[in-house]
Amino acid sequence: MTSLPSAPSAPSPPSAGPRSLRARIVAVAVAAAVLAGVAVAYTLHASQRAQSADTASEFGLDQGHLYFRSTEAGAGRVARLPAPDGAARKAGTTRASTTSRKDARTTGGPSCERFYAAAGTGLCLQRRAGIPPKSYAVVLDEHLREKRRIALTGIPNRARVSASGRMLSWTMFATGDSYAGSSFSTRTSILDTRTGYLIKNMEEIPLTVEGRRYHAPDVNYWGVTFADDDNRFYATVSTKGKTYLVRGDMKKWAATALRTNVECPSLSPDNTRIAFKKRVREGTRDPWRLYVLDLHTMREHPLAERRSVDDQAAWLDDGTLAYALPGEGGRKQDIWSTPADGSGEPTLRVRGGSSPAAVR
Repeated sequence: MTSLPSAPSAPSPPSAGPRSLRARIVAVAVAAAVLAGVAVAYTLHASQRAQSADTASEFGLDQGHLYFRSTEAGAGRVARLPAPDGAARKAGTTRASTTSRKDARTTGGPSCERFYAAAGTGLCLQRRAGIPPKSYAVVLDEHLREKRRIALTGIPNRARVSASGRMLSWTMFATGDSYAGSSFSTRTSILDTRTGYLIKNMEEIPLTVEGRRYHAPDVNYWGVTFADDDNRFYATVSTKGKTYLVRGDMKKWAATALRTNVECPSLSPDNTRIAFKKRVREGTRDPWRLYVLDLHTMREHPLAERRSVDDQAAWLDDGTLAYALPGEGGRKQDIWSTPADGSGEPTLRVRGGSSPAAVR
């Protein structure tokens, strides 16, 4: 039998040459770059929108109010309450006396990690998520509108405004996030809002300890508080395992250590006393107690608050201090107050709040 010729085989598809492979690689790379660019643009746009919205406030800085960072309603944003009058403060000797009334807080202020205000000037420390996270010091006017924004690095920790509203200071954790241990580093800045002059890091200020000029690589400053002349200030400096209260002079740009074991000083409105954290035990568990130092006699006394307070206490008036503590009933933080003379007992001032600032 004669065999039939076999059918011709189908032609093989042309092999992809080097040029075709390169084209596909280039196309994939271009698409990835376009998608990355869109993502970055969207992230920047959203961040700018969030920052703008966060600094818009539904109220301004008015006398007779207690401002604070709300951790309950309007969490993370500044809120305010009418400040109790002197009679109410003197009567507030029980923990429930000032919180039995309905919480009349007004929310809708700027979003801040730390906040302070005085005399028509607000200071809002913000932190934005990202890789890496970004932090800002935002200067606010009497309407709590943004006037200036300063990019920072680290975790916001302390904020203060002088009584006149001219001088601002803030402290950031450069490393670590607690003063209880030894593995932390801070960066403290001072801004003169009248001249616009910014001291980014005050660690270079000439420091005198025990009558001698002091130099050490481990010096850290934090917790600045200003006198009413906008020149003199007090702060904490730590070095070689010790903390000191220092008095500084802006014009001379010099600082002098006054005494040891003083942290987070807060100068009274009459400029005669300093409230501060004193370390009363070693370790990281409940290490501090609040004290008040008389700057004339240099004598100190403890306050009625016996719990460990890790805060820069704020003066509500010449006789009352406010500070934040871990919250009760699942709340993140609460604001408490106590008489500055050591009498009475602590009073729960604001449920769900931190960063108290009384605008007088």
